[in-house]
Amino acid sequence: SLVAGSAADQAGLMVGDKIVSVDDVNISKFDELKRIVAPNPNKKMSFIILRDNKKLAFDVMPRLVERKDASGAIIRIGLLGVGSEKTSIIRHNPIAAFRIAVQETWSTTLQTVEYLGQMIAGSRSAEELGGPIRIAKISGAVTELGLASTLYFMAVLSINLGLINLFPIPILDGGHLFFYFLEFIRGRPLGAKAHEIASVAGLGVVIALMVFVTLNDIWPNFWSGSGFS
Repeated sequence: SLVAGSAADQAGLMVGDKIVSVDDVNISKFDELKRIVAPNPNKKMSFIILRDNKKLAFDVMPRLVERKDASGAIIRIGLLGVGSEKTSIIRHNPIAAFRIAVQETWSTTLQTVEYLGQMIAGSRSAEELGGPIRIAKISGAVTELGLASTLYFMAVLSINLGLINLFPIPILDGGHLFFYFLEFIRGRPLGAKAHEIASVAGLGVVIALMVFVTLNDIWPNFWSGSGFS
């Protein structure tokens, strides 16, 4: 389906088109399209469309749209204005399922890193970061959608927490790996004092992050009103 006047409509896409690739990334299912488009509002993207057995090229710029997530927080995403009218269930053998799970995990990780990069660059608001309160709200909303949605949310949440745990911050596993790397480069372990200072600094960073995301949960507009973005 196609929303009249949407970004896809104005770019020349039509009902019945099959989206083959976006920015040279192959598209095999609708979720992959949303995953690529959502982080890129107001960015021109190259689409390859299959229409009447012919491949056509289009430049489409997803529109910036503000929406509320399940917790009520405002999120900013890119929107094409297209919908998928067909749903099919494909059952995979364990080997294929494992391969697809690895691909999905990698794609989710890349998207998370891209969102964080946009927040650091200032093109995306830090208000979208959520803490335990927002996670609880979204969990409750997702549970009402059924088992499949609940399992998917649990998987995405686990991937995000695992990724954060690998950040090079002391007291996290990523910090330990970073220390091991430094020790490998230096050829000898760091001193006890250096470990102590780094651990205290790392703990301070983690506590500050927890306070930040919890304030986001309680008072979403606090940072925008204080000059943060």
